[in-house]
Amino acid sequence: MSDQHSFETLAIHAGNTADPLTGAVVPPIYQVSTYKQDGVGGLRGGYEYSRSANPTRTALEDNLAALEGGRRGLAFASGLAAEDCLLRTLLTPGDHVVIPNDAYGGTFRLFAKVVSRWGVEFSVADTSDASAVRAAITPRTKAIWVETPSNPLLGITDIAAVADVARSAGARLVVDNTFASPYLQQPLALGADVVVHSTTKYMGGHSDVVGGALITGDAGLAEELAYHQNAMGAVAGPFDAWLVLRGIKTLAVRMDRHSENATKIADLLTRHPKVTQVLYPGLPEHPGHEVAAKQMKAFGGMVSFRVEGGEEAAVRVCDRAELFTLGESLGGVESLVEHPGRMTHASAAGSPLEVPADLVRLSVGIESADDLIADLTQALG
Repeated sequence: MSDQHSFETLAIHAGNTADPLTGAVVPPIYQVSTYKQDGVGGLRGGYEYSRSANPTRTALEDNLAALEGGRRGLAFASGLAAEDCLLRTLLTPGDHVVIPNDAYGGTFRLFAKVVSRWGVEFSVADTSDASAVRAAITPRTKAIWVETPSNPLLGITDIAAVADVARSAGARLVVDNTFASPYLQQPLALGADVVVHSTTKYMGGHSDVVGGALITGDAGLAEELAYHQNAMGAVAGPFDAWLVLRGIKTLAVRMDRHSENATKIADLLTRHPKVTQVLYPGLPEHPGHEVAAKQMKAFGGMVSFRVEGGEEAAVRVCDRAELFTLGESLGGVESLVEHPGRMTHASAAGSPLEVPADLVRLSVGIESADDLIADLTQALG
């Protein structure tokens, strides 16, 4: 399909060709492990074993590449599986990575507890400041890792500015685009080398699948990633790939509603007497607002805030919420609330990525904004 089509059209049609056997408009779930060969080495469509390739996964990978404007997409069993494949493709023992001072706790754990044991070092920098990123680079730096918006403090990084820093250092720029989704932001067009997604989140969108993805515009790197994907084997299963494909079809309309609802909730929180700080890039007072407005279509569905009374008060808000379900993850149609310090970011405790104890994180869903506002109001007391 032509990449000249609009995002909404690509989301529905890219990779989603009608089944040649029946004409089914939805790609079939090829729940199969192996494929009949027409003679030794005579593969039909290149399929021999579903770890190496599966038609349902191929449909998703083609769709992902189209949405991010990349040459190739690769689908994995989880976001962390995608990250692990990427790091073991890009790095060797002795290499160095610059990581953000605000990032998903699982990403930090991967660097601090797993990759570091392999002899890879990392430094932490405030990636919203390109000069701080430049200062953290060493002669051994092979990658710069960015989340924007970041998790859970909703920091914003100027992707184009950090891409310039990475190029001058001969390093790859990796951007975790999970919070924004490709509908709101396309890092490859801004200079990133690789985009990472937890497709569990906004791409799937219904809290019913776990998955991850890598997309790149570099043909050579794409081949290396595909080799490691097959060699390491943490691939998306066909049903999981099908679920993500289904979710992506409504990504644009969902992200519009997520962003609209989050904006209304952020406005409420800024006026609430028990809230001491609201972290949402859509607010004009957010330090990254101008950059976010430049590189994002809208500001997304994630809102974090800090409350009077410290950690126990933040936990009480989480416990008292009703429509906002207390749970980890994000990006589903239903609204979620969590306490990052005790939940998603517990692994960052005591590190430079430790989050404030009085922080509450919201994944704002697509319910009625009035109902969500009423629930938050009662939860805050």
